[in-house]
Amino acid sequence: MKQADLVIIGGAIMGASVAYFLKKDLGFEGSVIVVEKDPTYANSSTTLSAASIRQQFSTPENIALSKFGLKFFDELKDRFGPEADIAYHEGGYLLLASEEGLPILENNHRIQVENGAPIEWMTPGQMADKFPWLNVDDLAAGTYGAKGEGWFDAHMFLDLVRKGAIAAGAEFIKDEVVAMEKSGDKVTAVKLKSGETIAFGAAVNCAGAAAGHVSSMLDIALPVEPRKRTVFVIDNKKPHPNMPLIADTSGVYIRPEGEFYISGLPPIDDPAADIDDHDPHYDLFEDVVWPALYNRMPGFDAIKMVNAWAGHYEYCTLDQNAFIGAHPELTNFYFNAGYSGHGLQHAPAAGLAIGELFLYGEYRTFDLAIFGYERIANNKPVREFNII
Repeated sequence: MKQADLVIIGGAIMGASVAYFLKKDLGFEGSVIVVEKDPTYANSSTTLSAASIRQQFSTPENIALSKFGLKFFDELKDRFGPEADIAYHEGGYLLLASEEGLPILENNHRIQVENGAPIEWMTPGQMADKFPWLNVDDLAAGTYGAKGEGWFDAHMFLDLVRKGAIAAGAEFIKDEVVAMEKSGDKVTAVKLKSGETIAFGAAVNCAGAAAGHVSSMLDIALPVEPRKRTVFVIDNKKPHPNMPLIADTSGVYIRPEGEFYISGLPPIDDPAADIDDHDPHYDLFEDVVWPALYNRMPGFDAIKMVNAWAGHYEYCTLDQNAFIGAHPELTNFYFNAGYSGHGLQHAPAAGLAIGELFLYGEYRTFDLAIFGYERIANNKPVREFNII
């Protein structure tokens, strides 16, 4: 039987970030084992995401997590060497609202400004002047983040953090957790598909879309499920200069990606998906995505879908926010999952927070108690209104 001070279940960006910050920034000298069933990350939510970062959230804590992510981006070369690069493009975000959605946009913008996010309020006329290719006839307003919002390469980001964690002393193993053991108020071991058992002092559930399944091994009900999100790669020859990521009133988003564009919509009303189902929902393109794009940007009248892929949101059905922190009864079992589409950008901050909680028994950089598991029993959801 192997022994570890901490076992991290899931080795994509969430698990890698916990390992990295615990070993590198916090200087933890104990043993950290990260269990990842697919070290190619071919079907990981991390690598199949749209890989963006923004400060336009409705929850102050999410804004703080994004700010830390941006700071981490600035530190990449100092942390990982002069060649470190994630192809970050500060292209901005433009979130649109109709009259019906105006009160939510106004409240979200107020929260963002109060928390130091440089988000600009734009009237339809101002948007038409700045983006003359945009149809603003049915819009009431928009919020635009030109600074501190954009997109990057998820593969490169994960590779840096994972290799940084390994260099700092974390051990990554290719295996899958199939069962867990507990004694009293402690989780004591994980059983792996290979037949091996790892006894530990604590464990962190960083299993992404499978986090609910992992928690069920301990009879813990975690309202996190996989929901399929299809990303469409679109070719359009007509110029749309200075296009940010646009979140339309329909829920459809679009942003540039090299010579092409990528587009899709969040799976807010979708049922849970099979964790192994990665077949794109091609019908969404003709039925939902293309009509929305053509309405918002008439220059998208003759577009072509050239590719598509599908990943999974680790979707929190309670309130579309993450579960971060220890279980109130099994106190050495930590959650770091349920981000509902915004996990990649929040991974560095969450990794530091979980590391502090494990090492010190308290948060020191961020107070993330609002994301604790207790909000289920207390019936106090923390709704995030900006799911893209």
